[in-house]
Amino acid sequence: METVRAALAAVSERHTSYSIYRRQNEQEDQSDGMKDESGESAVTSEEVGLIVQRSQDRKKALMYLVLVSLFLLIIAFILGYVSSRGNCTSCAEVEETNREPLRGDGCDYWPNPDTSSEKVLYWGDLKAMLKNYLDGQEIAKITRIMSNRSHPAGSPHLHELTRMIHGKLKSFHLNHVWADSHYVTLPFPNRSSPSYLRVTDENGTRLEDIVLDADAYLAYSPRDTVSGGLVYGHYGRAEDFARLSEFGVSVKNNLVILRVGKSSFGEKVALAEQEGAIGVLIYPDPVDLPQYPRGLGLQSNTAISGHVHRGTGDPFTPGFPSFNHTQFPPMNSSALPQIVAQPISVSAANNLLRRLGGHDAPPEWRGRHPSNIYKLGPTFKRAGDRLQLAVTTRMVSTVISNVFGSIEGFAEPDRYIIFGAQRDSWSEGAAKSGVGTAILLELARAFSKMVENGFKPRRSLLFASWDAGEFGSVGATEWLEGYLTMMHLKAVAYFSLDKAVLGDDRLHTESSPLLHNLIETVIKQVESPKWNGQTIYSQIVARNPDYVNNILKPLTMDSSAYPFTAFAGVPAMELSFREQYSDYWFLDTKLDTYQALEKQLNGRLADVSRAVAEVMGQMAIILTHNDRLHLNYQVYSDVTLNYLTQLQDFANELKSRGLTLQWLYSARGDFIRSAERLTNLISSSDEGNERLNRIYNDKIMRVEFYFLSQYVSATETPFRHILHGQGDHTLGALYKHFQLLQLDPSKFDEKRFRKQLALVTWTLQGAANALSGDVWSIGNNSF
Repeated sequence: METVRAALAAVSERHTSYSIYRRQNEQEDQSDGMKDESGESAVTSEEVGLIVQRSQDRKKALMYLVLVSLFLLIIAFILGYVSSRGNCTSCAEVEETNREPLRGDGCDYWPNPDTSSEKVLYWGDLKAMLKNYLDGQEIAKITRIMSNRSHPAGSPHLHELTRMIHGKLKSFHLNHVWADSHYVTLPFPNRSSPSYLRVTDENGTRLEDIVLDADAYLAYSPRDTVSGGLVYGHYGRAEDFARLSEFGVSVKNNLVILRVGKSSFGEKVALAEQEGAIGVLIYPDPVDLPQYPRGLGLQSNTAISGHVHRGTGDPFTPGFPSFNHTQFPPMNSSALPQIVAQPISVSAANNLLRRLGGHDAPPEWRGRHPSNIYKLGPTFKRAGDRLQLAVTTRMVSTVISNVFGSIEGFAEPDRYIIFGAQRDSWSEGAAKSGVGTAILLELARAFSKMVENGFKPRRSLLFASWDAGEFGSVGATEWLEGYLTMMHLKAVAYFSLDKAVLGDDRLHTESSPLLHNLIETVIKQVESPKWNGQTIYSQIVARNPDYVNNILKPLTMDSSAYPFTAFAGVPAMELSFREQYSDYWFLDTKLDTYQALEKQLNGRLADVSRAVAEVMGQMAIILTHNDRLHLNYQVYSDVTLNYLTQLQDFANELKSRGLTLQWLYSARGDFIRSAERLTNLISSSDEGNERLNRIYNDKIMRVEFYFLSQYVSATETPFRHILHGQGDHTLGALYKHFQLLQLDPSKFDEKRFRKQLALVTWTLQGAANALSGDVWSIGNNSF
């Protein structure tokens, strides 16, 4: 402004000088005229010329003065405008200070009229909006509709439910609603020729039929009929088979009967196959799952269904999507079993166990039956008796459909936060799929309402209803396989809603460590569905301060979130409420009904499911609304350290063989330094810089992907994550191999060990390099 005042003063001074000059000339002209009229002085031609020249000079001076004045005025206006802009960036900023912005108060810059009247929404506003729009009664209503009868993949009833879900998503006015289809081969019970289990004599003559639960089966068991002795193998873990060997009991060429629990059905069958068994029976022991008649558990004639594929997705198109145009030759996943498997009820198990002879089972192997029932076999008490099992499942080519809806982000629409829920169920499936689907729809409706009322998520929200989940997350995995090359570039996180409500007392999560801080932040702000006035977090720590080890569990293959992290490299979480001292026993049985679930919850399904939706919704708000992603990428420094600490116990054995863990420690050190460097860069940068935010967020959201081994095949070893995956390339497999140095050195394979160590080391080093940045920042040598 001082510059403007000086310019105006100069103009005024020049104008004053010109006025004095003009008056002097006018006086001289008047004097000349008077002389001429009196005749005292004659005007010569030279004097006339001089007068004309003087007049022209005055006109030129006047023109130059006008131009200079105009130029100075323009400069003054520009300087004044810039100065006023610096004092008032926008009227929206004035409004944020609670002063009503006026167009005539010196603020000429005004935001787009379409958005100038919108209120700025903060974290507290968004939490309140979400809580206000979520309706627990609507969740309970949809759960009842979803679980009114069985709806397996490919069934007409599931098709009706699929159309209903598609219609509801469209009614919420989401930006996009669509479906994709996959062509898969699924196993189903053969009603015309059912599987059977019978006791025979040594000649194969039928002595007694063992009654099977006609509604239960194990998907992907091969079709076959086998006959042999029977061995009781506890839970079928590696240590259980080792214990059998100690007793001199072999499962080779025999069937083995195992209890539900401790490991997946697929793992039980795979280990039995490795030990030489020809078939597997799996039953729910009363010590693990209570039975009726008190109404606290399963009926004695109920078996538990499942699948025995040690993987996810369609096992006949391993590693690639089963779209209709796929022309790959048919192949089988290496994770499919080669021996038959069948679930049986506790009644059927009792019938078989009391026939067994042989060595007494260890005391800790005995359940709630009389202790003399638990014999190891493989012989029967009556000499010559044998057991015959026939599995007759049929394979059916089936079209499955995933249904999607999305709300586009306003700033980064190509970044997704994904909610997903299984839609199909072999039974009514109230807890298995019904409540998850209902929460999915309610979250879609609530977020749509929030957007209508001013919420502008930076990133997109994606809502996915998966088909064929009962067969091992087939729909979700096939979708991931179809978009594998881009998923880690776009998906920020995945939240599974399957089995979300199994009780109302304690929180249980299976999660990628990158999301642990996020869940802790949210449960400190959501009220417990059971205890009024307490947050979920305060309820947990009041019982046990070590909440991390009590509620934060690693992802398992039984979780539908597992393939997102272990296969696609996307941080994922599955969350559920459960009972404190008992489980919901009816999962994967015909007893999983709406009435059973409401009874478990004492009629409070609406309240508990609403709390789950609020927790999930708040995590999504944080990830989709904040400028920077709330993912704790540094946590993998601690996770890898835990493994290295265990490996250090074998340092002497390694040294004696000329082996070292030096390079593995070095790779971890590089990862720590890269993570710290990124953290420092982020903390010292301008949070309002969109370009930098994008760069940093891209690095953060890809950390999970960096832990996928790039040195193994995605088709042969799909779960490539070195921490959560399956295979020789993982830290877990490396540790198990290490243990042989002490447990059984003769089985230690040095060549295999060197390869395992190289795979783990270079994957961890690759993660450190990717997090570090540009190649010129990653030197590994010096002169």
